[in-house]
Amino acid sequence: MNKTTFILTLTLSLSSVSLSQSVPATQSSVVPGQKAVAASDNASIDLAKLVLAAHGGDKLKSMKSIVMKGSADVNVQGQSLPGVFSMAISGDKYYFEINAVVQKLKQVYDGQQTYSSMQPFSLPPMTSLGFPLLPRIGDAGYVISGLTDKKKKGFRITTPDGFYTDFFVDDKTKQIKGYESSYDLGGRIVTTSVEIDEFQTVEGVVVPKKYSQRFDLGQLTAYANFKTKDILINSPIDDSAFALPK
Repeated sequence: MNKTTFILTLTLSLSSVSLSQSVPATQSSVVPGQKAVAASDNASIDLAKLVLAAHGGDKLKSMKSIVMKGSADVNVQGQSLPGVFSMAISGDKYYFEINAVVQKLKQVYDGQQTYSSMQPFSLPPMTSLGFPLLPRIGDAGYVISGLTDKKKKGFRITTPDGFYTDFFVDDKTKQIKGYESSYDLGGRIVTTSVEIDEFQTVEGVVVPKKYSQRFDLGQLTAYANFKTKDILINSPIDDSAFALPK
């Protein structure tokens, strides 16, 4: 695998999740320069509740499943590489699959075990970062605190296992306009940030439809543009969709 192909593979995996038992990702609380998990504060909780309401409120919290399919165009070292992606979350189960020009990637969690087509890297569960955390607002164990950068309007959600996402909020709509996370991946600090360009309302839930993602891999930076074409909310998903490949 040449260097560009490797970076592309790692980048696409970072955009979703890649779990194995070889090189585990470290919770964000140990990233150098980060403080220990802060206690929840009322102002941040109030803001988070407004954001939850702006994205569907009870309909988002009671969401049973989500399926998204679309395009994913990645730019690595000035080389643009097109691809398509599909993902589904149902409770704690999920899968993410992406087909790019040089690589096909798949990550699956069936509720007990995880499969990843990319090894030996291990990234946080996709349900522990980003938009999938919003329905957890108000749930026990999910700490809501202020941002370390006081110039930005938003809040941080830290999961029970220590991963975090900083959400940045549009002051007018109270919807998220972006989010950012950092964690240790095999001794390398990875920061991924998302800027949302467009939302779509499906079954009363406001979901990111078009967004760009930046991956800071230390000495390397890569970008990906995602455009979702199909979004399904609360559609039945057979357990076979989360079956681990044999």
